[in-house]
Amino acid sequence: MSTLDDFSISLNKARWVLADAPISEVEDIARSFDVPEIVARLICSRGVAKEDVKAFLAPTLKEDFPDPFSLNGMGDMAEDVAVAIEEGKNFAIFGDFDVDGATSSAVVYRFLKGVGIDAPIYIPDRLSEGYGPNIEALQKLKDGGADIVFMLDCGTTAFEIVKAGEELGLKIIILDHHEAEDGLPECWHVVNPKRKDDSSGLEMLAAVGVTFLACVAVNNRLRDRGFYKDDRVEPNLRGLLDVVALGTVCDMVPLTGANRLFVRSGFAMPHAHMNIGIKALMDVNETSMPLSTYDCGFVLGPCINAGSRVHKPDLGAQLLSSDDAADCRNIAFTLYDCNEKRKAIQADMEEQALQMVHDKGMEDDALILVDDESWHPGLSGLVAGRLKERYKKPACVVTYAHDLSGKKEGRGSGRSIPGVHIAQAFIDARGAGLLEKGGGHAMAGGFTVLPEKVEDLRGFLINHIERQMENTGANVETVIDGVLTTGGGTVDLIKTLQDSIGPFGQENPEPLFLLRNVRIRKADILGGSHIRVMISDWEGGSAIKAMAFRAVGTPLGDALLSNARDMFHILGTLKINEWQGRVSAEMHLADAMIAQAEATDMFDEARA
Repeated sequence: MSTLDDFSISLNKARWVLADAPISEVEDIARSFDVPEIVARLICSRGVAKEDVKAFLAPTLKEDFPDPFSLNGMGDMAEDVAVAIEEGKNFAIFGDFDVDGATSSAVVYRFLKGVGIDAPIYIPDRLSEGYGPNIEALQKLKDGGADIVFMLDCGTTAFEIVKAGEELGLKIIILDHHEAEDGLPECWHVVNPKRKDDSSGLEMLAAVGVTFLACVAVNNRLRDRGFYKDDRVEPNLRGLLDVVALGTVCDMVPLTGANRLFVRSGFAMPHAHMNIGIKALMDVNETSMPLSTYDCGFVLGPCINAGSRVHKPDLGAQLLSSDDAADCRNIAFTLYDCNEKRKAIQADMEEQALQMVHDKGMEDDALILVDDESWHPGLSGLVAGRLKERYKKPACVVTYAHDLSGKKEGRGSGRSIPGVHIAQAFIDARGAGLLEKGGGHAMAGGFTVLPEKVEDLRGFLINHIERQMENTGANVETVIDGVLTTGGGTVDLIKTLQDSIGPFGQENPEPLFLLRNVRIRKADILGGSHIRVMISDWEGGSAIKAMAFRAVGTPLGDALLSNARDMFHILGTLKINEWQGRVSAEMHLADAMIAQAEATDMFDEARA
């Protein structure tokens, strides 16, 4: 990386560096694969080896589909489940209450339905049942006649509950992707690419990806055993990829490797063949084709999650599992309404949390942890995410509720930044006796804590995060993908990047471009918290509209609103804006600094 030494620290307290892309390698990729130089530069800077460029640019299910049986335990699980299906065993599904859990549940439900089995789905109420599986739910499934339970997107660290479920007479299959400990729960099967003994290289998968591969593996074993003879039709597994794509994007896992393949394939599905529930939710939210990561992550996903936040946890799984168009439309409207109510409650929580951080002087702590008994337990993760965005550091939000036995407990959610593994901090805190439950993955996790241990937990987590940041140097650099003039950010450029480098997400972020030496021609506030600006090169000429979301009251927002006469260096991503039939390019601002000096020649080399 090339550090921009003539630049000061940005308004977001980051040092900007230019992504490495040797010109000889860029020219070789551009020539060999007939792509524009900016695309070749991005391919090189993201570390894609030349032999992998074809699969990166245009992955196919035929050539790039991962081997399900490379996952440790998959072969035995698939064989046992295939036999159980032949024997007519009763299955049930226990899924986590987020989008990954809902989509995983829908994938298994649809697969089992395709082989003649109608399996009930149980999604726990996050408000009354808390984080992870519980024995009361497993008892209900057993009483309902279940012999085998698929535990999806949870269970890897639920040792006691899983063991108790097995003692009820259930055979439990865990399909998960959360961090695993050295030991595994005592149950029938555990398939998780984060098992310590797994060498599949598929640790990027969301639970829905693991679940989808499990269905492919079981289907393979059924085919080998002759299950589909006598003209029995195989389930349409390819038709599940839009559901897999939705869950993968919403769980914020890396959009690399198999995940990239699943998401691109799911987004490419024709509208007529899409999941009826997804189409209904798109209609209600006035979302148009084709699907995008933004649609999934910021429109559809929040609606599916909203049900679990207001005592309707299974609505998302129902929506994605139903083939009744009218039923799906009714559920979609209900979820939309739930999401609108969620927004208002969340706004109040965020305001209170920000005031609490200020009043208690937490701004300089390595980790933000706030708690309040009046807060809504279903919104802790969303508010933690807002705090992480605001303070650029890991954040946890703890709410309080009573468990099924009536005992008061704290229910926390954490969100992290690159380089800080939040789930490992929770796992270690549980090992130290500070948490009842805790786990997740690097960027997000959840936990259960007794009220009297919250302050001790705060100190433990701050110390844990400080040690991690000392070892990783987390959150000190922002990598710039290229440099543009205001006239260079065109609709054609954006479409080229989307088609070749997209879809964008974790570990394949939207390209971040620098506009150097620019003028803020106009700045105004929208919606009370967003800032709209018009940017032109310092010498004048063409301008580009830009948005700084939730920037009011931040150093970035203050600078944009009050320093119109200064020269700026601006960082942001490019977006296509469609309004009243007019299509234009705009920039979504990520950071800025007031220009102190002319930039060096390295920018000219990176200009797109």
